[in-house]
Amino acid sequence: MIMLRLVTGRVLLTLVTLLLVSFIVFGMLEILPGDVASRILGRDATPEALAALRARLALDQPAIWRYGHWLWGVLSFDLGNSLVSGRRVTDILAPRIYNTVLLSIYAFILYIPLTVIPALIQAVKRDRMVDHGFSALTLVLLSMPDFLMATVLLILFVITIPVLPAMSIVDQTSGWHEYLEAMTLPAITLAIVMAVYAVRMLRDNLIEVLDSDYVRMAELKGLPPARVLLRHALPNALVPTLNVTALNLGYLVGGVVVVEKVFGYPGFGSLLVDSLQLRDLPVIEATVMIASTVYIAANLLADIGAILLNPRLKGR
Repeated sequence: MIMLRLVTGRVLLTLVTLLLVSFIVFGMLEILPGDVASRILGRDATPEALAALRARLALDQPAIWRYGHWLWGVLSFDLGNSLVSGRRVTDILAPRIYNTVLLSIYAFILYIPLTVIPALIQAVKRDRMVDHGFSALTLVLLSMPDFLMATVLLILFVITIPVLPAMSIVDQTSGWHEYLEAMTLPAITLAIVMAVYAVRMLRDNLIEVLDSDYVRMAELKGLPPARVLLRHALPNALVPTLNVTALNLGYLVGGVVVVEKVFGYPGFGSLLVDSLQLRDLPVIEATVMIASTVYIAANLLADIGAILLNPRLKGR
């Protein structure tokens, strides 16, 4: 019962947060300098043409009415049309979201072993040469920005060992092997950037759990060390790491723009930058809301996972 109340409270808080985010996003775009109609028609547009376009785009309506109309469109999955191309925003977003989802899944698959394996080794070999070596490497990688990490991997796997393409260009006609080849370098970059934040936390959590009484009791019962580590210590050590993983999931959607730009990958993040440069408000609103929704939903899943994995709440 306690667990159900906690989960319900987290869900309601998430819905309120999304409503506030939608209001802030719309309000921030409302105060951007410049007139949308003037940007579309150009400086030589007549007042009559500007007035007609403002009426067609409902720009002559009160801001609160336009916010309600836009929010209803978001809830009904009608995101409107692009001000630049005239295409439906959903048609523009669909292939870009597809590309970023594929890249995110690939990166997250790589992220799991890159996080768990070093943390397990460091926890078992604590304060030894291996532990110090991984800690030094983690600090070096942690200090490297995304674009530098991507550049180093480009030099290594494109110039020094030419096994992967320099540009990750794909389209709807590309096959799975072309997608896999194009996504490998961006996925490795994202996985490393995410893993360095989680390895140190998971290592410290594992060491704390391995020193706990119930783990020592399991060892005294004669259980194999691998079973004690993987079945008893690791699940409990993962709980605090879930919040970092949730932040990493949000980063996969909203923070891949740098990596996508470096490798030329046509994903969701690069679309956000392009729409900002063009002041394409419907596309900007849609991309920011989707990124915010994924980020908040990832944190919600992390909170729910922490509640479900908490041994003190099980059975209540």
